[in-house]
Amino acid sequence: MSVELVEVVRSGFRECVHRGSLVVLDPRGEVLVSLGEVHTPIYPRSTNKPLQTVAMLRLGFTPRDTAELAIATASHEGESDHVELVEDLLDATGFTERDLLCPADLPGNELARAEVLAAGRGPRPVYMNCSGKHAAMLATCAAHGWSTVDYTDAAHPLQRAVAETVLDLTGDEEETDLGIDGCGLPIVPVPLVNLARAYSRLVTAAEGTPERAVADSIREHPYLVSGAGKDDLRLMEAVPGLVCKAGADGIHAGALPDGSSFAFKIDDGHERARLPLSATILRRLGASSDERLAGLASQPVLGGGVRVGTVRAVPEVF
Repeated sequence: MSVELVEVVRSGFRECVHRGSLVVLDPRGEVLVSLGEVHTPIYPRSTNKPLQTVAMLRLGFTPRDTAELAIATASHEGESDHVELVEDLLDATGFTERDLLCPADLPGNELARAEVLAAGRGPRPVYMNCSGKHAAMLATCAAHGWSTVDYTDAAHPLQRAVAETVLDLTGDEEETDLGIDGCGLPIVPVPLVNLARAYSRLVTAAEGTPERAVADSIREHPYLVSGAGKDDLRLMEAVPGLVCKAGADGIHAGALPDGSSFAFKIDDGHERARLPLSATILRRLGASSDERLAGLASQPVLGGGVRVGTVRAVPEVF
């Protein structure tokens, strides 16, 4: 059963709650907090991206710099820096946007989207938030001489290797039913407790390993991994050394340099629950005394442009 995790209080009244499941682990991987169905597999959506990137590095993907590695792990907003990096990666490995099998989309960033529309342009695959990952997958296929017209197929050697890596990093024993993510790629279901442990493995891995390389690139380039004003960027700016990654449908996971980690799923998928809950978890772990983190734990509810309420973690949770 899921539990109440986040509440919306307006004008002193509890307007609604967001239910879900949550796990917090200490540096040894022992459970500090477990609420709801943390052992039931879920589809982590884009929270799986760092694990998928580890798989590509193990297979021989060789990004030219840490920015290129970050864009391979990104759920970017289609801002100009993001698009340029994806296009450069495609060009460097002999591909074009036509080779991407992710769906066409408009930029997620409001200003970038307005600029595209004002110029009379429409959706493109390169604007899609997963295009960096898809470009890196094409590069990985090229390194092995694998087919690129079907790289999204679950039976493709790339996707089989990705699934094996996800199972390795999460400590799962066997693959369960694969899903298809919004970008068209197979996705491996993972219990929240295993997802949190995988993030701990990323940040505590030895230097020079694929796991550590991915973690360090996320920490170095939080804007490239997310985008202006996004939850991951705001959290990583407030908490030095944090690695975190949001996923669709209210999923979030992260880890601190000492290996403390967390993962949660909001049942209704509402994004407004993610930031205050993650900030509250990080404060509970003693992550930072930065005033920005305290501010992120309480998000405003506006009425007529004036703050009339708050979105915050349910007090009883912590």
